[in-house]
Amino acid sequence: MARQTVTKGWFPTRRGGIAARAVVALSSLSLLSACQSIIEQTYEPAVSPSSNPQIVEEVQKNDPRAQLGAREHPRIVASYGGEYKDARTERLVARITGALTAVSENPQQSYRITILNSPAINAFALPGGYLYVTRGLLALANDASEVAAVLSHEMAHVTANHGIQRQQREEAEVIASRVVSEVLSSNLAGKQALARGKLRLAAFSRNQELQADVIGVRMLGEAGYDPYAAARFLDSMAAYSRFTAVDPEADQSLDFLSSHPNAPQRVELARRHARAFGPEGTSGDRGRDYYLAGIDGLLYGDSPQEGYVRGQTFLHGQLGIRFDVPQGFQIDNKAEAVLATGPGEVAIRFDGVADNGRRSLTDYIASGWVTGLQPDTIRPVAVNGLEAATARASADRWDFDVTVIRIGERIYRFLTAVPKGSTALEATATQLRSSFRRMSPTEVQALKPLRIRVVTVRPGDTSATLAARMMGTDRKLDLFRLINAMQVTSTVKPGDKVKIISE
Repeated sequence: MARQTVTKGWFPTRRGGIAARAVVALSSLSLLSACQSIIEQTYEPAVSPSSNPQIVEEVQKNDPRAQLGAREHPRIVASYGGEYKDARTERLVARITGALTAVSENPQQSYRITILNSPAINAFALPGGYLYVTRGLLALANDASEVAAVLSHEMAHVTANHGIQRQQREEAEVIASRVVSEVLSSNLAGKQALARGKLRLAAFSRNQELQADVIGVRMLGEAGYDPYAAARFLDSMAAYSRFTAVDPEADQSLDFLSSHPNAPQRVELARRHARAFGPEGTSGDRGRDYYLAGIDGLLYGDSPQEGYVRGQTFLHGQLGIRFDVPQGFQIDNKAEAVLATGPGEVAIRFDGVADNGRRSLTDYIASGWVTGLQPDTIRPVAVNGLEAATARASADRWDFDVTVIRIGERIYRFLTAVPKGSTALEATATQLRSSFRRMSPTEVQALKPLRIRVVTVRPGDTSATLAARMMGTDRKLDLFRLINAMQVTSTVKPGDKVKIISE
Protein backbone atom coordinates (compact mmCIF):
# COMPACT_ATOMS: atom_id res chain seq x y z
CA MET A 1 0.00 0.00 0.00
CA ALA A 2 1.52 3.28 -1.07
CA ARG A 3 1.89 5.78 1.73
CA GLN A 4 -0.14 8.60 0.21
CA THR A 5 -2.71 6.62 -1.76
CA VAL A 6 -6.35 7.64 -1.47
CA THR A 7 -8.95 5.69 -3.43
CA LYS A 8 -12.58 4.65 -3.24
CA GLY A 9 -11.80 1.30 -4.79
CA TRP A 10 -14.03 -1.37 -3.39
CA PHE A 11 -16.13 0.87 -1.19
CA PRO A 12 -19.83 1.27 -2.00
CA THR A 13 -20.29 4.55 -3.83
CA ARG A 14 -23.15 6.93 -4.46
CA ARG A 15 -23.33 5.92 -8.09
CA GLY A 16 -25.09 2.72 -7.05
CA GLY A 17 -24.02 -0.90 -6.92
CA ILE A 18 -20.68 -1.66 -5.39
CA ALA A 19 -17.38 -0.50 -6.67
CA ALA A 20 -16.06 -4.05 -6.45
CA ARG A 21 -17.28 -4.52 -10.00
CA ALA A 22 -15.40 -1.44 -11.04
CA VAL A 23 -12.25 -2.75 -9.37
CA VAL A 24 -12.62 -5.93 -11.40
CA ALA A 25 -13.05 -3.78 -14.49
CA LEU A 26 -9.93 -1.84 -13.62
CA SER A 27 -8.02 -5.06 -13.08
CA SER A 28 -9.01 -6.27 -16.51
CA LEU A 29 -7.98 -2.93 -17.99
CA SER A 30 -4.61 -3.41 -16.32
CA LEU A 31 -3.88 -6.57 -18.29
CA LEU A 32 -1.34 -5.70 -20.94
CA SER A 33 -2.50 -7.58 -24.01
CA ALA A 34 0.78 -7.23 -25.85
CA CYS A 35 4.31 -5.98 -25.64
CA GLN A 36 5.45 -2.46 -24.99
CA SER A 37 8.96 -0.85 -24.39
CA ILE A 38 12.54 2.43 -21.78
CA ILE A 39 16.34 3.03 -21.30
CA GLU A 40 18.72 5.67 -20.06
CA GLN A 41 21.91 5.26 -22.00
CA THR A 42 24.71 5.17 -19.48
CA TYR A 43 26.92 2.67 -21.25
CA GLU A 44 30.48 3.58 -20.39
CA PRO A 45 33.00 3.32 -23.24
CA ALA A 46 36.65 2.77 -22.38
CA VAL A 47 37.66 6.33 -23.28
CA SER A 48 37.85 9.61 -21.42
CA PRO A 49 34.56 11.47 -21.06
CA SER A 50 33.84 14.32 -23.42
CA SER A 51 33.80 17.85 -22.07
CA ASN A 52 30.67 18.40 -24.20
CA PRO A 53 28.82 15.08 -23.92
CA GLN A 54 26.02 14.16 -26.29
CA ILE A 55 23.20 13.42 -23.89
CA VAL A 56 20.00 11.55 -24.64
CA GLU A 57 17.82 14.63 -24.18
CA GLU A 58 19.85 16.54 -26.79
CA VAL A 59 19.73 13.72 -29.32
CA GLN A 60 16.00 13.19 -28.87
CA LYS A 61 14.77 16.78 -28.60
CA ASN A 62 13.65 17.03 -32.24
CA ASP A 63 12.39 13.46 -32.51
CA PRO A 64 8.55 13.40 -32.46
CA ARG A 65 8.61 9.74 -31.46
CA ALA A 66 10.76 10.57 -28.44
CA GLN A 67 8.35 13.36 -27.55
CA LEU A 68 5.54 10.79 -27.50
CA GLY A 69 7.55 8.55 -25.19
CA ALA A 70 8.49 11.50 -22.97
CA ARG A 71 4.84 12.44 -22.57
CA GLU A 72 3.85 8.97 -21.38
CA HIS A 73 6.99 8.27 -19.35
CA PRO A 74 5.89 9.85 -16.01
CA ARG A 75 2.64 7.92 -16.03
CA ILE A 76 4.37 4.65 -16.80
CA VAL A 77 6.83 5.18 -13.96
CA ALA A 78 4.01 6.03 -11.54
CA SER A 79 2.08 2.94 -12.62
CA TYR A 80 5.01 0.71 -11.70
CA GLY A 81 5.90 2.20 -8.34
CA GLY A 82 8.58 4.66 -9.46
CA GLU A 83 12.18 4.13 -10.55
CA TYR A 84 14.50 1.68 -8.85
CA LYS A 85 17.70 3.50 -8.04
CA ASP A 86 20.82 1.41 -7.54
CA ALA A 87 24.06 2.43 -9.23
CA ARG A 88 25.44 -1.10 -9.56
CA THR A 89 22.27 -2.49 -11.13
CA GLU A 90 21.92 0.52 -13.41
CA ARG A 91 25.50 0.07 -14.66
CA LEU A 92 24.76 -3.61 -15.31
CA VAL A 93 21.70 -2.88 -17.44
CA ALA A 94 23.50 -0.05 -19.25
CA ARG A 95 26.40 -2.39 -20.06
CA ILE A 96 24.02 -4.90 -21.63
CA THR A 97 22.12 -2.25 -23.57
CA GLY A 98 25.29 -0.63 -24.84
CA ALA A 99 26.48 -3.90 -26.37
CA LEU A 100 23.13 -4.39 -28.06
CA THR A 101 22.92 -0.84 -29.39
CA ALA A 102 26.14 -1.32 -31.36
CA VAL A 103 24.60 -4.19 -33.39
CA SER A 104 21.01 -2.90 -33.63
CA GLU A 105 19.34 -2.17 -36.93
CA ASN A 106 19.67 1.53 -36.12
CA PRO A 107 22.90 2.12 -34.15
CA GLN A 108 22.13 5.86 -34.15
CA GLN A 109 18.99 5.32 -32.08
CA SER A 110 19.45 6.63 -28.58
CA TYR A 111 17.76 4.97 -25.61
CA ARG A 112 16.62 5.84 -22.13
CA ILE A 113 16.74 2.87 -19.77
CA THR A 114 14.59 2.87 -16.67
CA ILE A 115 14.56 0.12 -14.07
CA LEU A 116 11.06 0.12 -12.58
CA ASN A 117 10.61 -0.43 -8.85
CA SER A 118 8.15 -3.26 -9.30
CA PRO A 119 8.25 -6.96 -8.38
CA ALA A 120 6.26 -7.70 -11.54
CA ILE A 121 8.24 -9.42 -14.27
CA ASN A 122 8.04 -7.21 -17.31
CA ALA A 123 9.91 -5.22 -19.93
CA PHE A 124 8.49 -2.97 -22.62
CA ALA A 125 9.20 -0.03 -24.90
CA LEU A 126 7.69 3.28 -25.91
CA PRO A 127 8.35 5.08 -29.20
CA GLY A 128 11.53 7.11 -29.35
CA GLY A 129 13.77 4.69 -27.46
CA TYR A 130 12.17 4.56 -24.01
CA LEU A 131 12.99 1.10 -22.67
CA TYR A 132 11.76 -0.27 -19.33
CA VAL A 133 12.66 -3.33 -17.31
CA THR A 134 11.33 -4.18 -13.85
CA ARG A 135 13.52 -5.26 -10.95
CA GLY A 136 11.28 -8.33 -10.78
CA LEU A 137 12.51 -9.41 -14.19
CA LEU A 138 16.13 -8.81 -13.21
CA ALA A 139 15.58 -11.01 -10.14
CA LEU A 140 14.27 -13.89 -12.27
CA ALA A 141 17.05 -13.75 -14.87
CA ASN A 142 20.20 -15.75 -14.20
CA ASP A 143 22.70 -14.17 -16.57
CA ALA A 144 23.32 -11.14 -18.73
CA SER A 145 22.37 -12.91 -21.96
CA GLU A 146 18.82 -13.50 -20.68
CA VAL A 147 18.31 -9.81 -19.92
CA ALA A 148 19.93 -9.02 -23.28
CA ALA A 149 17.36 -11.30 -24.92
CA VAL A 150 14.50 -9.32 -23.40
CA LEU A 151 16.01 -5.91 -24.14
CA SER A 152 16.95 -6.81 -27.73
CA HIS A 153 13.34 -7.84 -28.33
CA GLU A 154 12.11 -4.49 -27.01
CA MET A 155 14.75 -2.56 -28.93
CA ALA A 156 13.56 -4.35 -32.07
CA HIS A 157 10.10 -2.89 -31.54
CA VAL A 158 11.67 0.56 -31.42
CA THR A 159 13.87 0.18 -34.49
CA ALA A 160 11.00 -1.39 -36.47
CA ASN A 161 8.74 1.54 -35.55
CA HIS A 162 6.10 -0.83 -34.22
CA GLY A 163 4.99 1.77 -31.72
CA ILE A 164 4.17 4.19 -34.53
CA GLN A 165 2.33 1.50 -36.48
CA ARG A 166 -0.04 0.63 -33.65
CA GLN A 167 -3.65 1.60 -34.23
CA GLN A 168 -5.39 3.58 -31.52
CA ARG A 169 -8.30 1.76 -29.94
CA GLU A 170 -10.36 4.83 -29.21
CA GLU A 171 -13.47 3.09 -27.94
CA ALA A 172 -11.53 1.05 -25.40
CA GLU A 173 -9.62 4.13 -24.27
CA VAL A 174 -12.87 6.03 -23.69
CA ILE A 175 -14.17 3.14 -21.58
CA ALA A 176 -10.94 3.04 -19.59
CA SER A 177 -11.06 6.78 -18.95
CA ARG A 178 -14.68 6.68 -17.85
CA VAL A 179 -14.14 3.80 -15.44
CA VAL A 180 -11.23 5.64 -13.86
CA SER A 181 -13.09 8.94 -13.53
CA GLU A 182 -16.16 7.27 -12.05
CA VAL A 183 -14.41 5.01 -9.58
CA LEU A 184 -11.24 6.67 -8.39
CA SER A 185 -11.09 9.83 -6.33
CA SER A 186 -7.29 9.78 -6.17
CA ASN A 187 -5.42 11.66 -8.88
CA LEU A 188 -2.45 9.36 -8.40
CA ALA A 189 -4.52 6.19 -8.60
CA GLY A 190 -6.36 7.56 -11.60
CA LYS A 191 -3.13 8.32 -13.40
CA GLN A 192 -1.82 4.86 -12.60
CA ALA A 193 -4.91 3.17 -13.97
CA LEU A 194 -4.90 5.37 -17.06
CA ALA A 195 -1.25 4.60 -17.68
CA ARG A 196 -1.94 0.87 -17.43
CA GLY A 197 -4.90 1.28 -19.76
CA LYS A 198 -2.74 3.10 -22.28
CA LEU A 199 -0.19 0.30 -22.13
CA ARG A 200 -2.93 -2.19 -22.83
CA LEU A 201 -4.15 -0.14 -25.78
CA ALA A 202 -0.62 0.03 -27.15
CA ALA A 203 -0.75 -3.60 -28.15
CA PHE A 204 1.63 -5.06 -30.70
CA SER A 205 0.30 -7.56 -33.19
CA ARG A 206 1.45 -11.17 -33.20
CA ASN A 207 3.38 -10.56 -36.42
CA GLN A 208 5.17 -7.63 -34.80
CA GLU A 209 6.03 -9.79 -31.79
CA LEU A 210 7.45 -12.52 -33.99
CA GLN A 211 9.38 -9.96 -36.02
CA ALA A 212 10.86 -8.57 -32.81
CA ASP A 213 11.79 -12.11 -31.75
CA VAL A 214 13.74 -12.68 -34.96
CA ILE A 215 15.52 -9.31 -34.79
CA GLY A 216 16.24 -9.80 -31.09
CA VAL A 217 17.89 -13.21 -31.51
CA ARG A 218 20.06 -11.85 -34.30
CA MET A 219 21.14 -8.93 -32.11
CA LEU A 220 21.94 -11.34 -29.28
CA GLY A 221 24.28 -13.41 -31.40
CA GLU A 222 25.95 -10.45 -33.10
CA ALA A 223 26.55 -8.74 -29.74
CA GLY A 224 28.41 -11.82 -28.53
CA TYR A 225 25.72 -13.07 -26.16
CA ASP A 226 24.40 -16.61 -26.02
CA PRO A 227 21.76 -16.61 -28.81
CA TYR A 228 19.81 -19.37 -27.06
CA ALA A 229 19.12 -17.09 -24.08
CA ALA A 230 15.82 -15.93 -25.58
CA ALA A 231 14.38 -19.44 -25.63
CA ARG A 232 15.87 -20.20 -22.22
CA PHE A 233 14.33 -17.15 -20.57
CA LEU A 234 10.97 -17.75 -22.22
CA ASP A 235 11.08 -21.14 -20.49
CA SER A 236 11.90 -19.45 -17.16
CA MET A 237 9.00 -17.04 -17.53
CA ALA A 238 6.66 -19.90 -18.38
CA ALA A 239 7.81 -21.62 -15.17
CA TYR A 240 7.17 -18.38 -13.28
CA SER A 241 3.68 -18.21 -14.75
CA ARG A 242 2.96 -21.75 -13.57
CA PHE A 243 4.31 -20.92 -10.11
CA THR A 244 2.15 -17.82 -9.74
CA ALA A 245 -0.90 -19.55 -11.18
CA VAL A 246 -1.13 -21.57 -7.96
CA ASP A 247 -0.12 -18.64 -5.77
CA PRO A 248 -3.22 -16.56 -4.97
CA GLU A 249 -1.03 -13.74 -3.64
CA ALA A 250 0.57 -13.14 -7.00
CA ASP A 251 -0.53 -10.16 -9.12
CA GLN A 252 0.18 -11.02 -12.74
CA SER A 253 -1.68 -8.04 -14.20
CA LEU A 254 1.52 -6.20 -15.07
CA ASP A 255 3.72 -9.17 -15.89
CA PHE A 256 5.56 -10.01 -19.09
CA LEU A 257 3.46 -13.01 -20.04
CA SER A 258 0.33 -10.87 -19.75
CA SER A 259 1.80 -8.46 -22.28
CA HIS A 260 3.62 -10.85 -24.62
CA PRO A 261 2.07 -13.81 -26.42
CA ASN A 262 3.83 -16.97 -25.33
CA ALA A 263 3.62 -20.44 -26.82
CA PRO A 264 5.89 -23.47 -27.30
CA GLN A 265 6.04 -22.59 -30.99
CA ARG A 266 7.52 -19.21 -30.10
CA VAL A 267 10.22 -20.84 -27.99
CA GLU A 268 11.03 -23.22 -30.83
CA LEU A 269 11.18 -20.30 -33.26
CA ALA A 270 13.73 -18.59 -31.03
CA ARG A 271 15.82 -21.76 -30.89
CA ARG A 272 15.64 -22.20 -34.66
CA HIS A 273 16.97 -18.71 -35.29
CA ALA A 274 19.66 -19.19 -32.63
CA ARG A 275 20.97 -22.24 -34.51
CA ALA A 276 22.28 -19.89 -37.19
CA PHE A 277 25.08 -19.11 -34.72
CA GLY A 278 25.89 -22.76 -34.04
CA PRO A 279 24.73 -25.57 -31.75
CA GLU A 280 23.55 -24.67 -28.26
CA GLY A 281 26.43 -24.14 -25.86
CA THR A 282 29.02 -23.47 -28.56
CA SER A 283 28.71 -19.74 -29.17
CA GLY A 284 28.18 -16.57 -27.23
CA ASP A 285 28.77 -15.51 -23.64
CA ARG A 286 26.15 -15.83 -20.93
CA GLY A 287 27.78 -13.24 -18.68
CA ARG A 288 26.66 -15.07 -15.55
CA ASP A 289 29.35 -14.02 -13.08
CA TYR A 290 29.19 -10.27 -13.69
CA TYR A 291 25.40 -10.43 -13.87
CA LEU A 292 25.03 -12.12 -10.49
CA ALA A 293 27.48 -9.62 -9.01
CA GLY A 294 25.33 -6.81 -10.43
CA ILE A 295 22.06 -8.01 -8.86
CA ASP A 296 23.44 -9.15 -5.50
CA GLY A 297 21.39 -7.17 -2.97
CA LEU A 298 18.60 -6.35 -5.44
CA LEU A 299 15.31 -5.48 -3.69
CA TYR A 300 12.85 -8.37 -3.98
CA GLY A 301 9.08 -8.28 -3.57
CA ASP A 302 7.36 -5.42 -1.76
CA SER A 303 9.17 -2.11 -1.38
CA PRO A 304 9.36 -0.29 1.98
CA GLN A 305 7.09 2.45 0.62
CA GLU A 306 4.26 -0.04 0.14
CA GLY A 307 4.71 -2.13 3.27
CA TYR A 308 5.35 -5.83 3.57
CA VAL A 309 3.36 -9.02 3.62
CA ARG A 310 4.69 -11.68 5.96
CA GLY A 311 2.40 -14.69 5.96
CA GLN A 312 -0.99 -13.58 7.33
CA THR A 313 0.35 -10.19 8.46
CA PHE A 314 0.64 -6.82 6.72
CA LEU A 315 3.26 -4.48 8.20
CA HIS A 316 4.15 -0.95 7.18
CA GLY A 317 7.25 0.32 8.97
CA GLN A 318 7.03 3.88 7.65
CA LEU A 319 3.43 4.22 8.79
CA GLY A 320 4.10 2.16 11.92
CA ILE A 321 1.03 -0.05 11.60
CA ARG A 322 0.23 -3.73 11.27
CA PHE A 323 -2.72 -6.09 11.12
CA ASP A 324 -3.46 -9.78 10.55
CA VAL A 325 -5.93 -11.47 8.24
CA PRO A 326 -7.59 -14.75 9.27
CA GLN A 327 -6.02 -18.10 8.43
CA GLY A 328 -6.91 -19.20 4.92
CA PHE A 329 -6.85 -15.63 3.56
CA GLN A 330 -4.34 -14.47 0.98
CA ILE A 331 -3.01 -10.89 1.01
CA ASP A 332 -2.37 -8.91 -2.18
CA ASN A 333 -0.42 -5.72 -1.49
CA LYS A 334 -1.30 -3.43 -4.37
CA ALA A 335 -0.11 0.14 -4.84
CA GLU A 336 -3.57 1.57 -4.24
CA ALA A 337 -4.67 -0.65 -1.35
CA VAL A 338 -4.16 -3.92 0.48
CA LEU A 339 -6.63 -6.58 -0.60
CA ALA A 340 -7.24 -9.97 0.98
CA THR A 341 -9.49 -12.80 -0.13
CA GLY A 342 -10.65 -15.81 1.80
CA PRO A 343 -13.02 -18.76 1.74
CA GLY A 344 -16.66 -18.22 0.90
CA GLU A 345 -16.04 -15.17 -1.32
CA VAL A 346 -15.10 -13.08 1.72
CA ALA A 347 -12.97 -10.09 0.77
CA ILE A 348 -11.11 -7.38 2.68
CA ARG A 349 -9.82 -4.02 1.56
CA PHE A 350 -7.56 -1.70 3.56
CA ASP A 351 -6.35 1.78 2.71
CA GLY A 352 -5.65 5.16 4.30
CA VAL A 353 -6.76 8.73 3.65
CA ALA A 354 -5.68 12.11 4.96
CA ASP A 355 -7.74 13.29 7.94
CA ASN A 356 -8.33 16.86 6.90
CA GLY A 357 -11.59 17.67 8.66
CA ARG A 358 -10.79 16.27 12.13
CA ARG A 359 -14.50 15.51 12.51
CA SER A 360 -15.69 12.64 14.65
CA LEU A 361 -15.24 9.24 13.06
CA THR A 362 -18.94 8.51 13.35
CA ASP A 363 -19.62 11.66 11.33
CA TYR A 364 -16.93 10.62 8.85
CA ILE A 365 -18.62 7.27 8.20
CA ALA A 366 -21.96 9.03 7.75
CA SER A 367 -20.55 11.72 5.41
CA GLY A 368 -21.84 10.11 2.22
CA TRP A 369 -19.02 8.01 0.84
CA VAL A 370 -20.73 4.70 1.70
CA THR A 371 -23.80 3.65 -0.27
CA GLY A 372 -26.23 1.36 1.48
CA LEU A 373 -25.06 2.54 4.88
CA GLN A 374 -27.28 1.51 7.77
CA PRO A 375 -27.16 4.65 9.96
CA ASP A 376 -28.44 2.93 13.10
CA THR A 377 -25.36 0.64 13.06
CA ILE A 378 -22.79 3.45 13.32
CA ARG A 379 -21.03 3.36 16.65
CA PRO A 380 -17.74 4.60 18.16
CA VAL A 381 -15.32 1.94 19.37
CA ALA A 382 -11.74 1.68 20.59
CA VAL A 383 -9.23 -0.52 18.75
CA ASN A 384 -6.18 -1.28 20.85
CA GLY A 385 -6.37 2.16 22.44
CA LEU A 386 -7.04 3.94 19.14
CA GLU A 387 -10.10 6.02 18.29
CA ALA A 388 -12.30 4.10 15.82
CA ALA A 389 -15.84 3.67 14.54
CA THR A 390 -17.74 0.89 12.81
CA ALA A 391 -20.89 0.51 10.75
CA ARG A 392 -22.70 -1.92 8.48
CA ALA A 393 -23.80 -1.43 4.89
CA SER A 394 -25.60 -3.50 2.31
CA ALA A 395 -25.51 -3.03 -1.44
CA ASP A 396 -26.32 -5.24 -4.38
CA ARG A 397 -25.37 -8.84 -3.46
CA TRP A 398 -23.04 -7.90 -0.60
CA ASP A 399 -23.04 -7.07 3.07
CA PHE A 400 -20.23 -4.91 4.43
CA ASP A 401 -18.54 -4.08 7.69
CA VAL A 402 -16.88 -0.66 7.59
CA THR A 403 -14.26 0.18 10.20
CA VAL A 404 -12.30 3.43 10.36
CA ILE A 405 -9.40 4.09 12.74
CA ARG A 406 -7.62 7.38 13.39
CA ILE A 407 -3.89 7.71 13.96
CA GLY A 408 -2.51 11.24 13.90
CA GLU A 409 -3.44 12.95 10.64
CA ARG A 410 -4.66 9.80 8.87
CA ILE A 411 -7.78 7.68 8.86
CA TYR A 412 -7.28 4.00 8.08
CA ARG A 413 -10.22 2.19 6.54
CA PHE A 414 -11.16 -1.49 6.54
CA LEU A 415 -13.95 -2.84 4.40
CA THR A 416 -15.00 -6.45 4.86
CA ALA A 417 -17.38 -7.76 2.20
CA VAL A 418 -19.32 -11.03 2.27
CA PRO A 419 -22.11 -12.41 0.09
CA LYS A 420 -25.45 -11.18 1.41
CA GLY A 421 -26.61 -13.30 4.31
CA SER A 422 -23.19 -14.85 5.02
CA THR A 423 -22.50 -15.57 8.68
CA ALA A 424 -18.79 -14.88 8.21
CA LEU A 425 -19.03 -11.07 8.38
CA GLU A 426 -18.98 -10.54 12.14
CA ALA A 427 -16.17 -12.99 12.92
CA THR A 428 -13.96 -11.82 10.06
CA ALA A 429 -14.41 -8.11 10.76
CA THR A 430 -13.89 -8.54 14.49
CA GLN A 431 -10.68 -10.53 14.08
CA LEU A 432 -9.36 -8.05 11.52
CA ARG A 433 -10.24 -5.03 13.63
CA SER A 434 -8.79 -6.39 16.84
CA SER A 435 -5.46 -7.21 15.18
CA PHE A 436 -4.83 -3.65 13.96
CA ARG A 437 -2.29 -1.80 16.10
CA ARG A 438 0.72 0.47 16.12
CA MET A 439 4.09 -1.18 15.66
CA SER A 440 6.61 -0.80 18.45
CA PRO A 441 9.93 0.94 17.69
CA THR A 442 11.64 -2.44 18.04
CA GLU A 443 9.30 -3.98 15.49
CA VAL A 444 9.86 -1.13 13.06
CA GLN A 445 13.63 -1.41 13.42
CA ALA A 446 13.54 -5.17 12.88
CA LEU A 447 11.44 -4.92 9.70
CA LYS A 448 13.70 -5.18 6.68
CA PRO A 449 12.98 -5.64 2.98
CA LEU A 450 13.77 -8.88 1.21
CA ARG A 451 16.65 -8.93 -1.25
CA ILE A 452 18.32 -11.22 -3.74
CA ARG A 453 21.46 -12.62 -2.15
CA VAL A 454 24.04 -14.47 -4.24
CA VAL A 455 25.73 -17.24 -2.25
CA THR A 456 28.41 -19.79 -3.09
CA VAL A 457 27.48 -23.43 -2.61
CA ARG A 458 29.57 -25.08 0.10
CA PRO A 459 30.36 -28.78 0.61
CA GLY A 460 27.31 -30.48 2.05
CA ASP A 461 24.86 -27.92 0.66
CA THR A 462 21.85 -29.19 -1.26
CA SER A 463 18.95 -27.48 -2.97
CA ALA A 464 16.86 -28.25 0.11
CA THR A 465 19.34 -26.80 2.61
CA LEU A 466 19.87 -23.69 0.52
CA ALA A 467 16.12 -23.25 0.04
CA ALA A 468 15.64 -23.48 3.80
CA ARG A 469 17.48 -20.14 4.06
CA MET A 470 14.84 -18.44 1.89
CA MET A 471 12.50 -15.89 3.48
CA GLY A 472 9.15 -14.41 2.55
CA THR A 473 7.53 -17.56 1.14
CA ASP A 474 6.05 -20.81 2.36
CA ARG A 475 7.07 -22.51 -0.88
CA LYS A 476 10.78 -22.17 -0.32
CA LEU A 477 12.10 -25.03 -2.44
CA ASP A 478 9.78 -24.26 -5.35
CA LEU A 479 10.78 -20.58 -5.39
CA PHE A 480 14.48 -21.43 -4.98
CA ARG A 481 14.31 -23.64 -8.06
CA LEU A 482 12.35 -21.03 -9.96
CA ILE A 483 14.72 -18.09 -9.44
CA ASN A 484 17.71 -20.33 -10.23
CA ALA A 485 16.12 -21.92 -13.34
CA MET A 486 16.51 -25.39 -11.81
CA GLN A 487 14.49 -28.48 -12.56
CA VAL A 488 13.26 -30.94 -9.93
CA THR A 489 16.18 -33.20 -10.87
CA SER A 490 18.79 -30.40 -10.81
CA THR A 491 21.56 -30.56 -8.22
CA VAL A 492 24.10 -28.07 -6.89
CA LYS A 493 27.82 -28.59 -6.39
CA PRO A 494 30.44 -26.78 -4.30
CA GLY A 495 31.57 -23.56 -5.93
CA ASP A 496 28.30 -22.91 -7.75
CA LYS A 497 26.74 -19.48 -7.26
CA VAL A 498 23.01 -19.45 -6.59
CA LYS A 499 20.39 -16.90 -5.62
CA ILE A 500 18.40 -16.98 -2.42
CA ILE A 501 15.90 -14.48 -1.00
CA SER A 502 16.60 -13.12 2.46
CA GLU A 503 16.83 -9.86 4.39
